[in-house]
Amino acid sequence: MQKFADKERIDYPVLAITLFSVLYNGILAYINHNIMPLSVSHVVLCEAVIMIASVAYILKKGIYEDDLPIFLYLLFTLIMTLYVTVLNRIAFIDQFRNVLALFCFAGIGSWTTARTVRLAFSIACFLVLLFLVCEIVDVTLYVDLFHPAEYFENTRGIKQMSFNNTGLFANALGFEGRFSFGLIDHRSSSIFLEQVSLANFCGVVAIYLLSFWPRLGRLEKTLCVATIVLILLTNNTRTMLIFSVVSIVGYFIFPKIPKLFDLLLMPLLILVGFFVHFMKPNEVGDNFTGRVGLTITKMLDLDFNAVLGLSVSRTVEFADSGYVYLIYGTTIFGLIVFWLFICLYPAGTTAAQRRCGHSLSLFIFLNMMIGGTAIFSMKIAGLLWLLVGFMRFSENPRTSEAHLANIRSSRAPG
Repeated sequence: MQKFADKERIDYPVLAITLFSVLYNGILAYINHNIMPLSVSHVVLCEAVIMIASVAYILKKGIYEDDLPIFLYLLFTLIMTLYVTVLNRIAFIDQFRNVLALFCFAGIGSWTTARTVRLAFSIACFLVLLFLVCEIVDVTLYVDLFHPAEYFENTRGIKQMSFNNTGLFANALGFEGRFSFGLIDHRSSSIFLEQVSLANFCGVVAIYLLSFWPRLGRLEKTLCVATIVLILLTNNTRTMLIFSVVSIVGYFIFPKIPKLFDLLLMPLLILVGFFVHFMKPNEVGDNFTGRVGLTITKMLDLDFNAVLGLSVSRTVEFADSGYVYLIYGTTIFGLIVFWLFICLYPAGTTAAQRRCGHSLSLFIFLNMMIGGTAIFSMKIAGLLWLLVGFMRFSENPRTSEAHLANIRSSRAPG
């Protein structure tokens, strides 16, 4: 068993920021139901605190040449945000907020230690697993703690449905015929309060295991694997079941695949989507082929105004179609730059880095085919981009004496 290095420190500010990004909705839901009603402003405040703390941490460390790719991507997104806002006369900052979160967590991840990343994932998995077991064993206790339906009504304006007297988020109830292992009578949500984020958390933990597996101890492996398995058995997520199976095979084949292969992945998935759609053009149900067909149908409906970001007011219609959402919100050029960033930003020198990079691309591009904005949620994006930021510098940590010596020498007068 490989334990934490004795001399490796725990970066407590990074640990606190990351765990708060995972837990803040659960904390707010508890307060909302048991202490005082909350509103959307409390959610915005929490996200703002997370981002401000992250930016302050990054600025304290300094911006260097290594940070240029992610800084330029943030700048590009800001320019596109101003572009669509001015031309549409509608303030649309959603994608800038998404990329800012990406910038924050990849930034703090690039400066943190392996021990901090491992501790963040271990604590997050433990808490997710704890409340998932609570939800499975005693859903009444789970609702007494969080009452998700009430929380989303107060903070997101999502009205509680008349048919839903469980207190759970209505979308987590599923429906007859929905894919299920039958372990519980709804789609599990755990600390995230809604089912989509829990499903995507499963994918993020799988990417973490691919990246860190040889460095983890037996207890850490058991905790992470148990969390993934229980989520798959209770969340009824077809996409993450596919992703998890591919990840097992990918552990062995990803190191053999060149990094630049990721550039082909998004076009290939879209081509497969078109093939599936034309084979079953009338498939529109809540199944894998139906969700793919929905995305392709919306892509075929794109017009000139949409491609140039002149119909941003329609973006809300495409929360379940990630590619179309990005085009409407940031133009076709925004989608292209996003594609290039996802493929090229992660490092690809070592086997672990290639596992991380390939699985990240598959996770993002597969999700965008059957979903929309969920991959940008801070509840998921925090851990994911902390990991990606760390892995980018994992072979030459920015906290190492050698790296710090290079920085000092670059600052020294010639």
